[in-house]
Amino acid sequence: MAATFFGEVVKAPCRAGSEDEEEEDEGRRETSEDREVRQQLARKREVRLLRRQTKTSLEVSLLEKYPCSKFIIAIGNNAVAFLSSFVMNSGVWEEVGCAKLWNEWCRTTDTIHLSSTEAFCVFYHLKSNPSVFGSCPRKNMQITILTCRHVTDYKTSESTGSLPSPFLKALKTQNFKDPVCCPLLEQPNIVHDLPAAVLSYCQVWKIPAILYLCYTDVMKLDLITVEAFKPILSTRSLKGLVKNIPQSTEILKKLMTTNEIQSNIYT
Repeated sequence: MAATFFGEVVKAPCRAGSEDEEEEDEGRRETSEDREVRQQLARKREVRLLRRQTKTSLEVSLLEKYPCSKFIIAIGNNAVAFLSSFVMNSGVWEEVGCAKLWNEWCRTTDTIHLSSTEAFCVFYHLKSNPSVFGSCPRKNMQITILTCRHVTDYKTSESTGSLPSPFLKALKTQNFKDPVCCPLLEQPNIVHDLPAAVLSYCQVWKIPAILYLCYTDVMKLDLITVEAFKPILSTRSLKGLVKNIPQSTEILKKLMTTNEIQSNIYT
């Protein structure tokens, strides 16, 4: 096993084996048909960025048209609900593109005409300040990541049952110099998946980035978990984007009500 800067665990290949296994591998040499199937699957698994206005592939040259100073990533239902309620209701946001992918675990349709619910990821930018929520990482930008993990993933000498769930922890890159609104994540805790990959990338390329990680005992959409992100509203990266917190709270409650109705199997 191998780990990146922020704990993303990757399985390393192992060369151990017997002579019988090597003979079996030789007997299963890849044919031209196998190679063609593998190449087709590889092409199908490619992540495609689509430009919303034209429904065409979003090439690198188009990404460069959206340089940004603040790039905010929300991962998971509760982080997305927080961002939608408290940030994206302030000002006029424009959808500039979306990401489409397919694999054995996460599948989207073959069409490029994806709705917001079908897309794996949707990109927005603030029309009054296009430097917010752009799509092209640069060294003079700052990245904020919001996500959740179950409280049982938190490593501590205390019993997880005694922890005041939900609670917020932060993990930042070396170049992030702004004040942090919550305690830093202690060792030996690690982060996983996309947040770990983004932080590792930012650490290597010296991009200021911070992850706000909410530990909760409720992983579905939950009002208390969403509100646990509220201290972030006072940070420099979000402070200028939030204008009406009471209105945002009402929007969040409506979002929770809608979700409860849709998740009821008897309606």
